[in-house]
Amino acid sequence: MRISRSIVPNLFTLANLFCGFSAIIAISDSKFYDAGLFILFAGIFDALDGFVARLTRSASPLGVQLDSLCDATSFGVAPSFLLYDVFLQHSHPFGILLASVPALAGVFRLARFNVEITSLEDKKYFTGMPIPAGALTVVSYVLFFGLDNSTVLFSQSVDAAVVGIIVGLIMVSRIKYDNLPRPSLKGIKENPLSYIVFIIICVSVIFTKGYALFPSMVLYIIFGALRHFYHKMVTVTKKAS
Repeated sequence: MRISRSIVPNLFTLANLFCGFSAIIAISDSKFYDAGLFILFAGIFDALDGFVARLTRSASPLGVQLDSLCDATSFGVAPSFLLYDVFLQHSHPFGILLASVPALAGVFRLARFNVEITSLEDKKYFTGMPIPAGALTVVSYVLFFGLDNSTVLFSQSVDAAVVGIIVGLIMVSRIKYDNLPRPSLKGIKENPLSYIVFIIICVSVIFTKGYALFPSMVLYIIFGALRHFYHKMVTVTKKAS
């Protein structure tokens, strides 16, 4: 086997998969907060593999496919299993189906992305919410809001199912969502507002010990949808005039 410099980002990608696998094991042991941390670490490795690939100029079609396979486990299967194990395992036969929606939609979105990809360059926008963002939405809901024992179990199950379905629909939609801002002087000069917002969100999540993450993801979903429909209306208006 010939060892090339692409092995470095691929190792980060495989670390993403290891974290996803570890999250599934933690969920099986009812260690839900540990599982959330593993999924968070998977997201960090997912961001680092792209950064390292660009830094070493070793982006490749193999890396793209490997990244999608690992993402399917860490950000598709693991969050869906978390949703099922916490809320929907008593809702047979529909519990399995409802819990699987984020995984099914996420894998479909990954496959669509791979088919439509035209360049290995980093993108400013994604068509449909990226699967890591979908995973963070589901996991942050479960850990910081869904585990509140003051609500009725049935209500929790319904809320969890609704969150999973909405996340799934947004991922397979054609709505454009921003990519994470990359740390570069050029990027900061071109779009300083996105960096400011990103830093504010990160700080708020840290200071609230994670509770601000789910509301932040909800705002991310709503903002992307509103911007999409606004541009649609502007386009239709221009064509009509």
